[in-house]
Parts: sequence; structure tokens; C-alpha cells
Amino acid sequence: MKAPFERIVSAHGDTVLRVCRFVLGVHDAEDAWSETFLAAMRAYPKLPEDANVQAWLVTIAHRKSVDIIRVRQRGAVAVSEVPDRPSVIGVPDADDGGLTEAVKALPPKQRQAVAYHYLVGLPYAEIAEILGGTTAAARKAASDGIATLRTTFPDALMEAEAR
Repeated sequence: MKAPFERIVSAHGDTVLRVCRFVLGVHDAEDAWSETFLAAMRAYPKLPEDANVQAWLVTIAHRKSVDIIRVRQRGAVAVSEVPDRPSVIGVPDADDGGLTEAVKALPPKQRQAVAYHYLVGLPYAEIAEILGGTTAAARKAASDGIATLRTTFPDALMEAEAR
């Protein structure tokens, strides 16, 4: 018979808070702690009786902490000076010095890996899921694509970086 959820919180609350503090720091740890136990409370009825509850909670805490980091990274970033003109990279019909055409000329997997990682900002693990391969293969495809762009289309990259 499984223990009541209140006992789970009492027994493992400190451990979960330590995990959240380690990943996030003191300020956001309590939010992650709360999110962890809300998610755990919803899933607890389906948890097998022989499950390692502490490991299960640590996994949830880690994922909730990473979610908070991702939200923080998607927020606006303060800069000391606003650029003279906005970047045109990825803007349809904008003059990007040939970079769009250079990326289009890459083999499909390289093109997609470069676009997903460098233009969209997806991590290689997510790119691997989209492309149907391994994380290492996604990283290699992006690396090969950038290497090709640097050797075959150096002017396009220089103009894009200058903007």
C-alpha cells in the first residue's frame, strides 16, 4: 500500500528543494519545488507501489527546474545600446547578403540542422527528434553545414555577421 502523499512531501521535500536550489539558485527554487509537488500529486495515483519515490521526485524536480530556466532564457534581454538597424536574418524578402540562398544550397539535413539550431535556437537533442537521428548526428550535420558555409560562401557569412 502506498503512503499518503503528505508523507511523501514530508519525507522528500528537503531533497527536492536541494535539487531545485542546485539547478536554479535560491530565488527560483521554491517555485520549482511547488511545481514539482503539484505535478507529482497529479501523477502519484498511477505510480507503481515498488517505484523509487525519491528518484522519481528528483527527476520531476530537475525537469521543472529546467522548464524555469527555459522560460527565463526566452525573456527579453537588456542591452546597453540598441543596434542601429535590426537584423534581417530570417526576414522574408530582406537583403541578407546571400545567406538565405547559401543555407538553401546545403544538403537537406545540414540545412535543417543549421536553421533549427542557429536561427531558431533549438538544442541538438530536439533537432535529433525532428530529423529522426541521434543528438551527435544533429550536431555533426549543423557543424558540417556551418563549415560548408564558411568555405563556400564566406561573403554571405561576413555580411550577415556585420549586420
